[in-house]
Amino acid sequence: MPEYFIIWTTEIIDHLADNAVSQDDFEYVVLGASVSQEERSRSSENTCCFGYAEDGRHLCCVYEKVDETTIVPVTAFEVDNDR
Repeated sequence: MPEYFIIWTTEIIDHLADNAVSQDDFEYVVLGASVSQEERSRSSENTCCFGYAEDGRHLCCVYEKVDETTIVPVTAFEVDNDR
């Protein structure tokens, strides 16, 4: 299970909310045991991971790694379970 310090801004919180993803959802997926391995986003080359929110939605969470222990969220959105 990864352990990260997450840098939150009002803008990213609002952006996630526009995608029906909360800070708690993002943290649950990125920091949780339900995460598959980290991958690279095809569109931005940032790091991303896929996992399940507590309510069962399958999410893609994209973030920029500042260093080995610090990340900045970029976006998150629901994806098909077939991924």
